[in-house]
Amino acid sequence: MRIYMQTVSDVASEAPRYVQIVLEQDLLGGWTLYRESGVQGGKATLKRDVYLERDAALAAFAKARDAQIKRGFKVMFSQGLESEHGR
Repeated sequence: MRIYMQTVSDVASEAPRYVQIVLEQDLLGGWTLYRESGVQGGKATLKRDVYLERDAALAAFAKARDAQIKRGFKVMFSQGLESEHGR
């Protein structure tokens, strides 16, 4: 699963901020949640969390997504969220 979000700026010269959240299953059956954020064209930070259970990983993905939506980020692209993401 992957979701990419951006802020919408009123100032044309200001680069938008972005957040990308990716959930992947590893080869051993665990799940890794990646959260990348930064300014478009600038430095970025990457955080990684590992989960043993699929349900816990999905809940963490949804929580991370919802937190960014509350902060004003807009969904620009999503992949693999058809059944779980109804927005």
